This record gives sequence, structure tokens and C-alpha cells, in this order.
Amino acid sequence: MEESNHSDDKIKDLDTMRHTASHIMAQAVLRLFKGTKLGFGPTIEDGFYYDFDSEKVFTEEDFKEIEKEMKKIIDEDLQIIRKEISKQDALELFKDNRYKIELINEITDVTVSVYSQSEFTDLCRGPHLSSTGKVKAFKLLKVAGAYWRGKIENPQLQRIYATAFFNKKQLDSYLHKLEEAKKRDHRKIGKELDLFSFHEEGPGFVFWHHKGYLLFKMIEELIRTECKKRGYIEVKTPVILNDALWRRSGHFDNFKDNMYFTTIENKSYAIKPMNCPGSLLIYKSRLHSYRELPLRFAEMGEVHRHELSGVLHGLFRVRSFTIDDAHIYCTTKQIENEILDMVDFTIEVYRRFGFEEYDIYIATRPEKYIGSLEDWELATDSLMKALELKKIAYRLKPGEGAFYGPKIEFNIKDCLKRNWQCGTIQVDFSMPKRFEVEYIAEDGKPHTPVMIHRAIIGSVERFIGVLIEHYKGAFPFWLAPLQVKILTVTDRAKDRAIELEKILVDEKIRAETDLRNEKISLKIREAQLLKVPYMIILGDREIKEGNISIRTRKGEQLNNISKE
Repeated sequence: MEESNHSDDKIKDLDTMRHTASHIMAQAVLRLFKGTKLGFGPTIEDGFYYDFDSEKVFTEEDFKEIEKEMKKIIDEDLQIIRKEISKQDALELFKDNRYKIELINEITDVTVSVYSQSEFTDLCRGPHLSSTGKVKAFKLLKVAGAYWRGKIENPQLQRIYATAFFNKKQLDSYLHKLEEAKKRDHRKIGKELDLFSFHEEGPGFVFWHHKGYLLFKMIEELIRTECKKRGYIEVKTPVILNDALWRRSGHFDNFKDNMYFTTIENKSYAIKPMNCPGSLLIYKSRLHSYRELPLRFAEMGEVHRHELSGVLHGLFRVRSFTIDDAHIYCTTKQIENEILDMVDFTIEVYRRFGFEEYDIYIATRPEKYIGSLEDWELATDSLMKALELKKIAYRLKPGEGAFYGPKIEFNIKDCLKRNWQCGTIQVDFSMPKRFEVEYIAEDGKPHTPVMIHRAIIGSVERFIGVLIEHYKGAFPFWLAPLQVKILTVTDRAKDRAIELEKILVDEKIRAETDLRNEKISLKIREAQLLKVPYMIILGDREIKEGNISIRTRKGEQLNNISKE
């Protein structure tokens, strides 16, 4: 039976158009490279991809040929037809494709939907446009390896990424943004500025160089200072804790594929992927009164998570990172005020770093969760009410909450208007019950507190990557690892330069001298490449007059400036 399951042909839905484009790309690949098998072909935030099992090793040099065939399919304006067929017929239809067979066997319904356009048919829920001619502007972007269903034990497929837009103008604008993003790549700039490196001896683990670690510590210190102002107390929990703890918290059942395990004296332990269970143990180490609540624990906690090598990506996807974590223990009556304070705190920190725009989401209960539906509803309502009281607009992310509670997600926008998910506020009724933590209430009886998980910048490593790309390495003065470089024109300025560096360092300005016997033009060029905000130039004239010349990284020159 043929059915209509198409999006409005006015193409109001960009996601639907991209889904249609992914089928067009798959059809083009099958036409060009016989024997290729199809894996997944979903849409993603800025486009779509398709996974291929092919003897042909795809490179970006093949994109021109594939795009030409896609254009041909679009010009053919093929009708797209949806059909519901039985699972048995589907198994017969895709009998030569192990990937589709695996997916069909997992479907619980008696029928499955397929979409056809001329000779091409694919297993798909849809929806799609009514014909291939509705797709207008597209571009193939890159090719990468991807394990089938993201599991390392499965075959590695070839993933071609692409994008599509309503018109060429929108596509060109997006491609321009991609080119600008390449220039801002934090991995490239991080190497040029000598901030960090990665090594085969520890894949996915960051090696912080001196200037990068200065930046890291400045961010930590800012968060620590702001937490102290707001009544947080800082704690630190161990990196390795036994299996029993992670089973009790629910992490073992819901997160074990992302955890590292080890054995100590024939007992199983895990390297912590999150800080919350350790915080609960600290809370539980003594009895608490309602008069102490809310009790706010802050922790700059280092966590480890197993990531496949194929998804590691500079500072954005690593195997060990530090979270500006906090766990607040409060009564149900205190939830609202705590959330309101955290929202203000988060927005204030983003502004300090130069981020004025952000999108806010509430991620709701996922399929795998712990706790009662009643608690989940109360927690979700608390988050919604707090944002509504602040008159802050938000959108929902259904099913994307943590397994122990719903959360507010803060997505900051950088200078290229890209979204970066950083801060989270999560209300958790479940874990305090699992750990049997209590406080003595006004009635003299023990009650279970509510636990609110809070992170503002999230992973410090990832946030530094975002900062690098946002500022293109030219950090504001207060954040620049090296703020002033003192450049000597002649050896006669050496003593004056050393004296000036000491004065600046005493004033807590990060400064260093360049005393090399090199041309001043070379020294200035090197300092500019390092994005140093200010260069102090000392030559015979400056020594004679007792003043200094200053050059900014933008090339502005300020002469005859007094030391003061």
C-alpha cells in the first residue's frame, strides 16, 4: 500500500529537506560504486551524513563526481513514495545488507516503512519531501571513519558528511562560516600559542604547556572566587572508588560503557566518570540539620570517560577533563531559590568571558532513568518555573535528561553564532534516596534532601577550546596568558628591560622580556603571532628619555609613555 508521508512542499522543514538529501546522496553513491552497502543516514545539527560499507575508499576528491550524480537525481525530479511493508518482505528486500537486516530484526511492529525514488529504496521512518527536485542547495563536506552503531567491535564504515539549505545564498553563508571556523581551529592555534599538545603515549589526554596551564588556572580561580562569594565550600573527592559505589549510584548500569575499571587487591574499582557519588559520601559522613541547608559543595573534579579514538577531537572530546562541579543539598522549599541563584551565577560567568548570547533548553526524562515518575515531574516543574520567573525563554529536549534527573542546559553562542553546550543545572531526587542521605528537619525527624547538580562552564578543557576559537587566540587582556612582552632594540636596554619586568610582575601583570640579539621587527612579529596584547619597546631613545614605547597586537603605536 502506497502512502503519503511527505513534508509540506513549501519546504518549511529544513530537517526534512536534509533527510531527503541524505537519500539522494546514498542513491548517487550506489549508482557510482556498485556493491556498496548502506548503514545509517540521519540528519544532524548542521546537515546530514550517510555511512557506507564500500570497497571504494572515499576521499574528498570523489565529492565532485558524487555531487554531479546528486544534481542529476535532483534534475530528474523523482517522485518519492512511502510504503508500509511486512517485516518478512523487508527482510527479503534488504537480504544483501547485513546492517538493514539487523535494524529490521529489532523492530517490534509487524510492518516497517520504506521510501523509494526510482531504483533506490531505503528503510526509513521519514518524513521526506514529495520529490527529489525539491532539494536545491547542497554540499559534501568531509569523509571520516565510523564504527557501525558506534561500537569498536563492529565493522568500520565510511561516513560522508554533507549539508543542504533552502537556497544557494544560505549555503554560501554557511560554507563561509566553515572556512572562518577552520582559521579559528583551537588545535592549530593552541599549537601556535604553545598552550597544549597531545601525544600517542596518552591519546585523548591533554598535556598542558606553561601558558595553557596559566589559562586553565585562571579559569579555575575565577570560578573558585565566585563560588566563595555565593556561600559554596570547596571539597575534593578521590579519582578511584570501588565498584559497589557505582552500582549504588546507578552509573554502572547506565554508564559503564564510558567508564574505566581497574583491580586493587582482587577487588574491582572504577576511575570516576562523575563527581556526584563522592560528594554524597562527604555529605553522609556526619549528621546534618535543616539549619545548615542549603549546603553547597563545589569541586574542581577531574573525571575520566572512555571515548572511542575515532571521536576524539582536540580539547572538545577528551578522555580526561575537569568539571567546575557543584552539588547543593537543600529542602524541596529551597529548590526554586537555589535554581534562580544558579541561573544568575551562570549568566554572570558567561558575561565575564565575553559571551552575551545563549540558548537555554530543558532536557527531560530519558528512556533509561532511576527514581519515581512523581519525583521526575516535580524536578522538571521546578526547572521550568524558575526560568519562567526569570522570564527566560527556553526550549525542550525531550528524553535528553541525565538518568538521575532533568536538567537546564546553557548553550553559549560564539562570534560565529555556533552553539556550545556548557552549563547544566540538574534536580535529583533519586541519588540522595539511593545513598540514604538525610537531614534532621524542624519536626525532629530525618528527611531526604534534594540534590542539585550544577556546572557552569562544564569541562574546563572544552571551554578553553571554545574560548580559543571565539577569540581566535587573541584573548582579552585579563585572560591572556602573556599580557606584556618587553622587547629590547639594543643590548644597552637589557638592564632597563629586566627592571621593568620585575615592576610589572610585582603589579601582578604577566610579563616577560625578549633580550635576544635580533632585529626588533622580528621580535615584534613573533610577539604578534603569540597574540600578546601589549609590547613594550626599549631602545636608546627610551633609555635616554626615561619613557617607553608601547605597541598593541593590532599594530597601534603609543610613543613616549611614562612608566607610571
